[in-house]
Amino acid sequence: MAADARDQLSGVTSAAPVPVPLADAAGLRDTPQPLISHGCWYPSADPTGEQVAFICDRTGVPQLWTGPVGGTEIHLLDADPDPVTEVAWSPDGRWIAYTVAPGGGELTRVLCVRPDGTGRRIVAGADAGSSAYLGCWTRDGSAVAVTVAEPPPPVPGHSAVRQDPAVAPDHEAVFADLPAGWAERDGPATLLGGARRGDVGPSVSGVPPAGPDGRGSGLFPRDGFVLPVGAPDGAAARWSPDGDGPAGETTDGPAGQGASGLDGAPRDRLTAYLVDPDGLRSPVLVAAESGAATLRVCDVSEDGRFALVRRGPRGRREAVVVRTADLGTGSVLRVGDGDPWIGRFSPDGRTLWLRSDHERQFAALLAAGLGEDGGRLGLSVLAEREDCDLELLAFAEDGRTAALAWNVRGATELQTLRLPPEGAVPGGAATGTTPPRDVPLPHEVVTRITRAGPGGIVLALSGSQRRPGVWRVPPGALSARTPWSSRDEDAVPPGRPPVRPVPLRPVARDGLHLGGWYYRAPGRDAGRPAPCVIHLHGGPEEQERPVFDPLYHELLGRGLDVFAPDVRGSSGWGRSFVDADLGTGRFAAIDDVADCAAHVVLTGRADPTRLAVMGRSYGGYLTLASLVWHPQLFRTGVAVCGMSDFATFFEGTEPWIAESAAHKYGHPVRDRDLLRALSPMSRVDELRVPLLAVHGEHDTNVPPGESEQMVRAARDRGLAAELLTLLDEGHDFRRADNRRLFRRTAADWMQRHLGA
Repeated sequence: MAADARDQLSGVTSAAPVPVPLADAAGLRDTPQPLISHGCWYPSADPTGEQVAFICDRTGVPQLWTGPVGGTEIHLLDADPDPVTEVAWSPDGRWIAYTVAPGGGELTRVLCVRPDGTGRRIVAGADAGSSAYLGCWTRDGSAVAVTVAEPPPPVPGHSAVRQDPAVAPDHEAVFADLPAGWAERDGPATLLGGARRGDVGPSVSGVPPAGPDGRGSGLFPRDGFVLPVGAPDGAAARWSPDGDGPAGETTDGPAGQGASGLDGAPRDRLTAYLVDPDGLRSPVLVAAESGAATLRVCDVSEDGRFALVRRGPRGRREAVVVRTADLGTGSVLRVGDGDPWIGRFSPDGRTLWLRSDHERQFAALLAAGLGEDGGRLGLSVLAEREDCDLELLAFAEDGRTAALAWNVRGATELQTLRLPPEGAVPGGAATGTTPPRDVPLPHEVVTRITRAGPGGIVLALSGSQRRPGVWRVPPGALSARTPWSSRDEDAVPPGRPPVRPVPLRPVARDGLHLGGWYYRAPGRDAGRPAPCVIHLHGGPEEQERPVFDPLYHELLGRGLDVFAPDVRGSSGWGRSFVDADLGTGRFAAIDDVADCAAHVVLTGRADPTRLAVMGRSYGGYLTLASLVWHPQLFRTGVAVCGMSDFATFFEGTEPWIAESAAHKYGHPVRDRDLLRALSPMSRVDELRVPLLAVHGEHDTNVPPGESEQMVRAARDRGLAAELLTLLDEGHDFRRADNRRLFRRTAADWMQRHLGA
């Protein structure tokens, strides 16, 4: 349906990026001697499919490389030490765009370079304090989409979170007039916080739902934090968590609540532009969003009339069809978290192919018919599976063939599917589809798919027996490893082969089935209980996958088993499982860790007297929480970049991360009591065992102070506690020497305290 007439582009925008010339990259230099084993990932092919740009850490830092899919002569295109995180070769072959993280921190910028290493320039994110990341290229390669995030202007005396209870809004007043059922969702989860007055947003169905007054101004749970694509100046999006439509009224300018963040402070500005790397044409504004930095342009139709934009905070992502002529919204549909490349327009622009979990537990391939205004005419399911997600979606050069990567309990099953003919979808039911074709995989997990010439695709593959590598899949042929990717036998030093994990399905104390992978140390008698490290992934929405992890190998080489579980809140097990840790459900997630430890003990795998817990990011938080909620269970813990106190985390993190995190953990003001109860620092007196904390010095996602205060509190209580700070690292550790130091320090600590 057509968007509401009020739905015009927000005036809250970041400054348009201006290309900044740099010195030419090294380009075509001799290939340096690689590390004994290295990883190659995030490939993007040129128009012929014969050359690939990719990220490789063979120098010790993830950098931009190019090379032929069938040859060995690869070239380093940018010798700067800043880690590279994304790569996209233009459809016309003239430019390679890539995202870098200066100093290894959280702020990023987008660069372009020609395939021969000349013409290098910053196209977005050059301004101090700003950040930028990649969107798609236009079909003709004339412009690349970028999203620019600028922090709000400073307000004297204003902090990210109000610390004085006297100035906090009265809880009863905030929730006094909310409609019945405002905190309900499709599943067992309870949402946090409350709706804000004066918010408006586009309807997914095209028809605004009725509110308490019956006039279509219904309120929905949680703070919006989102400016609608095409909203009036000063308006903020009020979107339904179930994708059912708008609520509230339009604010009257920057003084309205839509212009403020968590507690009334100015909010971050995110703006998406199409930028000409040659600098001959001015940037073209596509979309804007405020807070919860997820805005990304995923595709532009061949005729340029529509742009596909992903927006919204974690757990509430939306796909939006934007009319480029007037920046109005054509249609909106819910999409899941995970890979941001959510879909593509058909060649004629009349159909949108979309990876979406709209009205379903697991993401599937949907086909949405589009009208002349971008409104949705019909919706069909082209490919779905009953109990697993469509995790990755890509398209061959002809736009008629889709590559589908299904997440089957952590491993990938890959298929190709011929899409229905143009014009077959707008009436509602998709016709003319053929059965998908299975593509055999030599390893367990596909992490990226990209088109490579007529009918071909290129894969980034990982698995329990190998380092990340790039593989080519020609039309109708088996996949073949690129010669410059590591060989499987080079994954680890000779004499210690990688361990292939086995899947486990623990059952939580409330009956919820969990998942995970168990790694047995080489040479250990299967009937002998082993010292075991429970390793917890981040997110919380990440998922444990059967891929080679050098940290696990380091622990296994010391005689320690590893169990890597998926507790509630993890992805890959359906929407209800992801949302099962919301609100007070996070206490159950903490108990899940103990239940996973009990499972490996009761099944005879692990020694109950030699258990440890470890994790990074949210897994670091869960590590600290497990140590203080279950103090007698573990003999030690290693917390990496973990939150120890939600109040100080919200105060110190990046503003847009705070806004996104509030949707997952709770509002730092309204849910203050819950967040205090969930904070490990609130129970630090229960800590009984030695603790190692690890943090990157430039981490602005979870500031280093979160580790520092926990270590200081442990020492004050007479416990052994150490802090390892990694230089030139942010929230992710990207440099080989630092990763090696981290692995060895953590393994030494575990071996010392578990007596392996």
